[in-house]
Amino acid sequence: MTSYTPHMRRLLLCLAALALAVTARAQSAPASDRLAPLDFLLGTWTATTGAGTAKATVVGNYTFARDLDNHVIQRTGVPSSCKGPQDFDCAHRDQLSIYPEGDTLAALYLDNEGHVIHYAITTPDAHTAIFLSTTPGPKFKLTYHLEGSGPKAIMSGKFQFAPPGSDDFHSYLEWSGTKQ
Repeated sequence: MTSYTPHMRRLLLCLAALALAVTARAQSAPASDRLAPLDFLLGTWTATTGAGTAKATVVGNYTFARDLDNHVIQRTGVPSSCKGPQDFDCAHRDQLSIYPEGDTLAALYLDNEGHVIHYAITTPDAHTAIFLSTTPGPKFKLTYHLEGSGPKAIMSGKFQFAPPGSDDFHSYLEWSGTKQ
């Protein structure tokens, strides 16, 4: 049988008490919903493109929904009609996964053209989300902004790019629409 000195017994008792306190706190403290600042995006939106250098007119729906036990927000989209220049992909498909990463929010964009863009996300106010690329090369910025509330709320979006080494963003595609 092992014999413990009084100092060792006190140390073991302190460690056991600390372990119990940490376990109790972890079980009683509600988990912080780090995706909550992006809840204004949730839902299905009908949108029509406007300005931008893409010179395309796209009408369609996109949906932001919680997924993976509320640890991720997924955006999916389906165009219903599209008219654009010859080099514009009217059969475009993409997915955007938004997730907490460390103390920040991040996103991963993938599309059927082989583009992969990693984004860091900021929320300058309760109705705006700015996705700024962290991928080397040209810079990309994706912005969503909600104006109003209820059935008359309008979600506007903008996809912009800047050449490598520049912070001069140019709009490629802009859209706005209402919640379904």
